[in-house]
Amino acid sequence: MSNAVDIDDSTFEKEVLNSDMVTVVDFWAPWCGPCRKLGSVLDEIAEEFQGKVKVVKMNTDENLKIATEYRISSLPSVYIFKDGEAKETMVGLMPKSAIVSNIQKYV
Repeated sequence: MSNAVDIDDSTFEKEVLNSDMVTVVDFWAPWCGPCRKLGSVLDEIAEEFQGKVKVVKMNTDENLKIATEYRISSLPSVYIFKDGEAKETMVGLMPKSAIVSNIQKYV
């Protein structure tokens, strides 16, 4: 079972912007092959950082409002939020070590 939480346009503010934890947002789509590969990596990260970092996933096909607001044009896109602000953006399939390294800057 994944520790990552599925969110949508209506829960983005509560789960991400108002979160008291560093929050990693995975912007993905079901048709995106690299998104599926990255999704399993982010599930591992969610488990390893449980209690310190929140990992959430947003299907951009179903949530155009937030995807448009954050100008998501390439998938997968991973944003790291802290204190309601996007602090880091990673685009494309990345190695786990690079994602963890970016997360650790904010934890």
